[in-house]
Amino acid sequence: MELPIAESWKIKMVEPIRKSTREEREEWLKEAHYNVFQLKSEQVYIDCITDSGTGSMSDRQWAAMMMGDESYAGARSFFRLKDTITGLTGFEYVIPTHQGRAAENVLFSHLVKAGDIVPGNSHFDTTKGHIESRKATALDCTVDEARDTQLELPFKGNVDLGKLEAALKEHGDRIPFIIVTITNNTAGGQPVSMENLRGVRALADKYGKRVVLDSARFAENAYFIKTREAGYADMTIKQITREIFDLADAMTMSAKKDGIVNMGGFIATRHEDWYEGAKRFCIPFEGYLTYGGMNGRDMEALAVGLDENTEFDNLDTRIRQVQYLAARLDEFGIPYQRPAGGHAIFVDASKVLTHVPKEEFPAQTLTVELYREAGIRGCEIGYILADRDPVTRENRFGGLDLLRLAIPRRVYTNNHMDVIAVALKNVFDRRESITRGVRIFWEAELMRHFTVKLEPAK
Repeated sequence: MELPIAESWKIKMVEPIRKSTREEREEWLKEAHYNVFQLKSEQVYIDCITDSGTGSMSDRQWAAMMMGDESYAGARSFFRLKDTITGLTGFEYVIPTHQGRAAENVLFSHLVKAGDIVPGNSHFDTTKGHIESRKATALDCTVDEARDTQLELPFKGNVDLGKLEAALKEHGDRIPFIIVTITNNTAGGQPVSMENLRGVRALADKYGKRVVLDSARFAENAYFIKTREAGYADMTIKQITREIFDLADAMTMSAKKDGIVNMGGFIATRHEDWYEGAKRFCIPFEGYLTYGGMNGRDMEALAVGLDENTEFDNLDTRIRQVQYLAARLDEFGIPYQRPAGGHAIFVDASKVLTHVPKEEFPAQTLTVELYREAGIRGCEIGYILADRDPVTRENRFGGLDLLRLAIPRRVYTNNHMDVIAVALKNVFDRRESITRGVRIFWEAELMRHFTVKLEPAK
């Protein structure tokens, strides 16, 4: 009999968590204005709001932190991190930042101006926010297949090359660069194929544009290329990673995901002119060039994390856990974006809460119901996150409306996945009785989902 596959690590330290009562959760939801971002962490039993900065660091990472050089300028920890990044990506120029949105802020401050159009595949919330706050347009060129959550395709995060070329032809000089998100978070954590990246590169070269990769989950994307795309089965994750970045000109990175650190990020590029331009914004926004928004000890931990998480076994353990949760949901007939992505399950709220009108935000309603049921905190990736159209100020209802259950790296066991699955089944079983959602009574102009205040719709 073939042995089952267990985790590629063993547990050395634990943190206690407590269950709450339904009565407590009802009161906490009211106090949080039905926005789970506003809950206190001790009010949460299993926390799947994000995989960003919530992973568990390894013994090697904790040991590396003791070697941190906190020199203001020229810290050896920066050069160790830079060497690791350059080795993985081939990018010579590196600017550390405190997280991914800071990397976008620094780079986009140099590259994006009012009236620009930035095409890509389902820009994530911070990316879109940084573009739209500069009075530019984030143009979604994701393949149409990503909109059908029940369609099984290996690379639903791909850029539609026809849409991209049409944009390049129509908008020409208004496009400062093309951005590709790997994996495509907003579309359900779906990967982008190497073939598609080559196609984007060919169009970029044809029209004289550069390519930026939003690389928060590049290692998971490399895993899917290895396991799903012909010709890559025998290559290592590090080899695939290098091939990915050979097709790009620059990257922004939230290291809180595939770097497995609690805080950190960076910009890396092969072009000195972009580096020189971004430098002007790093110092006033983040800090000096050899620490940016990071301290030495965290740069040391990140260097180790990038090395560890570009090994197959670590990724295989992580992604198999997401697939385990998907298999449990399959048992209960709960619809999600298929196939399961690398970092999360994205439940299709529009297919679960069919009686809740879109104006009452089904995915946010499902998020609230799951927390009410079992103290499990997910995250709406849908109509609230989509913000309002910057011109018409109407809610954007054109995309997917999903409940994301992001799984922190090396934190929970499959027993926790079982709890999530059964709690979601309990909500699913009473879905016919959920006919009203929530309404907004206060919101910020951009990236409203973090702070929005809601109340039950009447």
